[in-house]
Amino acid sequence: MTFLERAKELVSKMTIEEKMAQMRYDAPAIPRLGVPAYNWWNECLHGVARQGCATVFPQAIGMAASFNTDLMYKVATAISDEARAKYNEFKKFGSTELYQGLTYWSPNINIFRDPRWGRGHETYGEDPLLTGKMGTAFIKGLQGEGKYRKLDATIKHYAVHSGPESERHSFDAVVSKKDLYETYLSAFKYCIDNADPSAVMGAYNRVNGEACCASKTLLGDILYGELGFKGYVVSDCGAIADINRGHHITDTEAESAALAVNNGCQLNCGDAYLSLYEAYEMDLITEETITKAVEKLFEARFRLGMFDTDCEYDNIPYDVVECEEHLELNRQMARESVVLLKNNGILPLSKDVKTIAVIGPNADDRTVLHANYNGTPSRYVTILNGLQDAFDGKIIYAKGCHTFHDDGNWSGFPNREAVIAAQKADVVILCMGLNPSMEGEEGDAFNGDVAGDKRDLELPITQKKLYNEIMKLGKPTIFINVSGSAIALCDQDKQCDAVIQCFYPGAEGGRAVTDILLGKCSPSGRLPVTFYRSTEDLPPFRDYSMENRTYKFFKGKPLYPFGYGLTYGDVKENWINESTVELSNEGKMDTDYAVLQFKYEPHPELLDFKKVHIKAGERLTVEF
Repeated sequence: MTFLERAKELVSKMTIEEKMAQMRYDAPAIPRLGVPAYNWWNECLHGVARQGCATVFPQAIGMAASFNTDLMYKVATAISDEARAKYNEFKKFGSTELYQGLTYWSPNINIFRDPRWGRGHETYGEDPLLTGKMGTAFIKGLQGEGKYRKLDATIKHYAVHSGPESERHSFDAVVSKKDLYETYLSAFKYCIDNADPSAVMGAYNRVNGEACCASKTLLGDILYGELGFKGYVVSDCGAIADINRGHHITDTEAESAALAVNNGCQLNCGDAYLSLYEAYEMDLITEETITKAVEKLFEARFRLGMFDTDCEYDNIPYDVVECEEHLELNRQMARESVVLLKNNGILPLSKDVKTIAVIGPNADDRTVLHANYNGTPSRYVTILNGLQDAFDGKIIYAKGCHTFHDDGNWSGFPNREAVIAAQKADVVILCMGLNPSMEGEEGDAFNGDVAGDKRDLELPITQKKLYNEIMKLGKPTIFINVSGSAIALCDQDKQCDAVIQCFYPGAEGGRAVTDILLGKCSPSGRLPVTFYRSTEDLPPFRDYSMENRTYKFFKGKPLYPFGYGLTYGDVKENWINESTVELSNEGKMDTDYAVLQFKYEPHPELLDFKKVHIKAGERLTVEF
């Protein structure tokens, strides 16, 4: 029997009340049918999250900066190994609880259309093709290619979802058909066509007046119709209740639940589907519709091998969690996620450098390593830790200031200490930027009335004060910006000897940054987003038109463009034709290198990319 046939047989034995209960994310047991309780909610954005120890890889935006789909697939395979190993232990208790299952609500393939959106660092950047290809590699690594699904991957948030966080429960994203298909749906289509994701998560907001989790247009016409999606749809948490409470499309939760299920949302994160029986009694929904929804959900559970004894993933041992192979993979991805934005020759650091001052609030901050939706690493290697472990000379550390709190007493402790540290050093490494409490999801990050979003692209005032005082000393300075999004680094680009963008780099991030600073490897990351000069360059945040947004449509001059990134090699590109390029490394150092293929009419557009390794003095030909 197929998985669907087995699901139909099992569901046929359930009462309508039992079926409705299975449509909640915290599905109860049905002992008489041998169905254990199952909680559908799990997270693995960049490693198994919220389940204790796990390998914490760089945040999604950092992995996108690698432009390396092969490496992304290996990372996702490691994540799914750890997820299965944990599940194999949890199920010995007889059931699974929250964050202990096999159905994962990752990846986030929304387009990072505006750098002010707090959750942008959960995405793969501003380009639909990069997002689609990185998402596809991630999904394939999670789901495996065996008889059974290794995990269920869930692409989210469908659709047209990128802030504002403070209004997400009531916001209506108004978008043209052209932008809808070319930008906002493109990565969803790519992933469905190329990776067969098990699930789609509906977004909180409305699109052109329809609630995403109950939209006939988005779900029925486009997702199941045009895109040919075969899996199941889960609501974002609380999104069904938003239909009546926030969007006021319906009057009651029963009406909201019926509208969602009738239009193709089978699973509810939240408690709105507790009202399904009321909707059924009001003739708002039929038992046949309920039955088909539950059959989809149990087809997924059968396909994951939950009811079988021959699943090829049942024997993955707990020893894989944070094993050395995964830690090394983490270091590799972290190294490839770092983007070198400026270098006047100061990097890699000379052997003549004997004393380094490491200054700034992000130098020794663990939160910038793990970002959000994260697991718990057994060891954190901050940038300070990495340098302390590897640099042979002297390191003087001073935090210098709080990340964002300004007490108005700049001259006091610890800021004078930072000036002294810089005075005594040969080279200053300034580690500044943001942390995940300053950009993220509503409720997790907070920035006043804009919730987790950013007001602008500026460094916090307290960091600017410290930066200006250190720059007055005239010391050779390397600026490391740690953030999940674009920051206006105009002064740093003009004044510093080197500028590095370090997206939240995972538990091994400090070691990776140190490897690049000391020249143990060459940087090879490229920006997955445009770095603008000012918020003034941007359209209003609430405007979902792509006009003047991202590298494709921006009319101004960016500080650093999408796809920008330097290496320690000297790689020249010679395009023979539109699909063939000759590479030559005329530098003295081997390097990884991401080759990007663009077309430029009617606007710039990424067509493809490949990551290669090119040795000093070597020539390579790359075909697209």
